[in-house]
Amino acid sequence: MAEAERIIGTPDTPDDSDERTVAAGAGEQQAAAGQRTGRGRRIAVLFAVAGFAYALDLISKMLVVAKLEHHAPIEVIGDLLELHAIRNPGAAFGFGAAFTIIFTLIAAAVIVVIIRLARKLYSFPWAIALGLLLGGALGNLTDRIFRAPGIFQGEVVDFIAPKGFAVFNLADSAIVCGGILIVLLSFRGLDPDGTVHKD
Repeated sequence: MAEAERIIGTPDTPDDSDERTVAAGAGEQQAAAGQRTGRGRRIAVLFAVAGFAYALDLISKMLVVAKLEHHAPIEVIGDLLELHAIRNPGAAFGFGAAFTIIFTLIAAAVIVVIIRLARKLYSFPWAIALGLLLGGALGNLTDRIFRAPGIFQGEVVDFIAPKGFAVFNLADSAIVCGGILIVLLSFRGLDPDGTVHKD
């Protein structure tokens, strides 16, 4: 009899089945909690990077307006790099001066898209890239809203002037760096949700 039970196997009791069901449910809950925690950390990285980039841009512009505007340019590396305060009604690097309101709306739309995308964010590199974009967009949008000549038509403060190149600011730099990082991540096949695909 014992040998027959060993060969056939003892059927699962209801208690054993219930225990496995409870264990499986607990495992799924732990996995879901782990995903939420991971996403929360990446969202925190995104907003931390954005906050740092925004604060750096805001403080630098305040110093430039207070100390450099209406003064002679300051040479940083001879005539190769100067600090030269100007007001820019256009986009990054002085392009499109006649479309200030359009660039303001585009910046606002970019901010909304990034915030919505953050809900599906599971990648640290993407969090950094989107944080740079968000901080840069917020920095220039603040100028558009609060600086002269008027709301949504404000001129952006630019002050970094390399020789033979357009004058820009730290917000522009953050946007460009974030954009380059996004291109690199896309080439590597890494999506914002953390999945990797090879085309």
